[in-house]
Amino acid sequence: MSNLDYRVIIGLEIHVQLATESKLFCSCPNHFGDVPNSNICPVCLGLPGSLPVINRKAVEYTIRTGLATNCNISAFTKWDRKSYYYPDLPKNYQISQYDLPIAENGYIEIPINGELKKIRLIRIHLEEDAGKLMHEGNAGFSQVDLNRTGTPLMELVTEPDISSPEEARMFGTELRAIVRHLGVSYANMEQGQMRLEPNINLIINRDGKEYRTPIAEIKNLGSLRAVERACNYEIQRQLTEFQETGTTLEMGNKSTRGWDENKGVTLLQREKEEAHDYRYFPDPDLMPLLIESSWTDEIKKTIPEQPAKRKIRFEKELGLSEKDAATIVEDRATADLFENSIASGGSAKVVCNQFISFWSKYANQKNTTIAELGVSAKHMAELAKMVDENIINPTAASSIAEKMLSSNNSPQAIAESENLLQISDSAEIELIVDEILSANPQAVEDATNPGKKQKKAFGFILGQVMQKSKGQANPKVVSELLKKRITISGS
Repeated sequence: MSNLDYRVIIGLEIHVQLATESKLFCSCPNHFGDVPNSNICPVCLGLPGSLPVINRKAVEYTIRTGLATNCNISAFTKWDRKSYYYPDLPKNYQISQYDLPIAENGYIEIPINGELKKIRLIRIHLEEDAGKLMHEGNAGFSQVDLNRTGTPLMELVTEPDISSPEEARMFGTELRAIVRHLGVSYANMEQGQMRLEPNINLIINRDGKEYRTPIAEIKNLGSLRAVERACNYEIQRQLTEFQETGTTLEMGNKSTRGWDENKGVTLLQREKEEAHDYRYFPDPDLMPLLIESSWTDEIKKTIPEQPAKRKIRFEKELGLSEKDAATIVEDRATADLFENSIASGGSAKVVCNQFISFWSKYANQKNTTIAELGVSAKHMAELAKMVDENIINPTAASSIAEKMLSSNNSPQAIAESENLLQISDSAEIELIVDEILSANPQAVEDATNPGKKQKKAFGFILGQVMQKSKGQANPKVVSELLKKRITISGS
């Protein structure tokens, strides 16, 4: 296929389950992983005579997200019925918001090359989730789990401001960090708590004319990796189809496509429905919602610094790399702990190294976050200072950190009890150096004379001293002493 001059246009629809204790319109538990069809009631099943009651916390979480993403919060909003028929929707309609969402006209900034790119948000509305169809085993039939039915679901819709699959992934990454920072969602994509649906088409310039390919919506992508892969595939598919058929937006309709993760392809599911296909109308069982400005003002006071801005601040003010800063700010409590450790006297560089290395390792082993390990900022700062001041070496720091997970003792106390304090006394180290030099005359000779063996021999001797000291000798002091002694030996 010949090269074409084209631009990628991507808009995203993202569904985020809210971390409320109960469902959106009933008191059933909102909890993942329970026995199928155990968290259901007449309301979420839509049985005759049952009436929905709005969950105030779900509305608050949506307002909170709207404020954090620079949206205007509506003073008046309402609930609408969106009618469609599917086995996982027992009422045959979904309670959603059509023309009057809770929040609209906002934006999220994503970090690109040290700068922030603004991705506009059209709206954020609140709706109930559907159930889940299960196609497991070889039974020849599907089953439905309605535990998820009625779960509060926040839908965010962007303008088509995203211009590459990478940006789509980055937007998803940033939104996940935002909702976690806000505490409104766990956004665990493996549990379906955040699902992304890119709308993709291309603007192609050929022979002085501009062509637009039909928009394809890729449904229910359950990982950020899948978002990038699916967008990449769909771009190439549309380019190939245009090259072969000359199809433009005017010649085709919007379509809905699925993503086959194993094959790495998108597959046509159906022609895209329009709003009138859903027969929206105001829900007669729910009153319109009036959102007072005083409530919005109170929520606004609790909005934390956004992850993208915090990440750039960590890079510019603390000297962290882009990758390390992104890792630390992904979890708000962990980022708070990091800053508190620095405020308690730890060096930003050393604290960061310890967060990225052994603290992350221990958190992963326990399937939790660094903040939830239970180690205080004061003790983390003390451990960092001990490395910075050569009281212990980095290897000892990792061992001490592991002991800190099950002990309230200070790092200093643990280091003393485990005999891990670094020896920096020159006289004490000199005795060990003398012993090693006497025992390895050939290595001393090789280290003294310039040549290929010199560097290797010096490293061998240094390693022998460290081994003899059980890793406690200060490597810097050892190196300085060796340089002096080996030079004298070869003179």
